[in-house]
Amino acid sequence: MATLIVRNVDDETKARLMQRAAGNSRSTEAEVRSILKDATAKKTWLSEWLYLASGITGSALELPKRSLPRELELFDDRQ
Repeated sequence: MATLIVRNVDDETKARLMQRAAGNSRSTEAEVRSILKDATAKKTWLSEWLYLASGITGSALELPKRSLPRELELFDDRQ
């Protein structure tokens, strides 16, 4: 297993981590491991879509035809 050192964690973040760990009946170290594991293991629809879209090249995309903008109607309300 690897060892990871995180430096310069502000006191408020550390306190919240400790509270979260206590709420889950585990050590702060175990809580951080759990957070990292969950954060890197989750596959969301967005992450899946981005992964799948990364394989699409520009030549595979069809761009819609563009048209000129319509003329604006000017109203004169000074009557």
